[in-house]
Amino acid sequence: MKSYTLEEMTDKHIGKIGTQKRDSFDNDILLDLLGSTIKNIRKERNLTQEALGLLVGVKKAQICKMENSLTDVRFATILKVFNALNAKINFNVELLNQKLVTHTF
Repeated sequence: MKSYTLEEMTDKHIGKIGTQKRDSFDNDILLDLLGSTIKNIRKERNLTQEALGLLVGVKKAQICKMENSLTDVRFATILKVFNALNAKINFNVELLNQKLVTHTF
């Protein structure tokens, strides 16, 4: 029996990297990871969703939606959440397969 890597299965059933369907799938996974990270840290800090919402300035429902990836969240709100959780976050920006055009004036 032939075995397949996760990447091969994802390519076959979701689509190859760079396709709209695959990009959407990858973004959904990242949002799920972000939401579960917020939830785990909140629980480690012994905060309820309501308490975190008060610290951030949003309602409990917004925290719930963030943790369960049910809504798009403003970047500023994400920063406020991690600040309220006293957690450091890092973002990496990587340009893939793109030529950068520079202009000299």
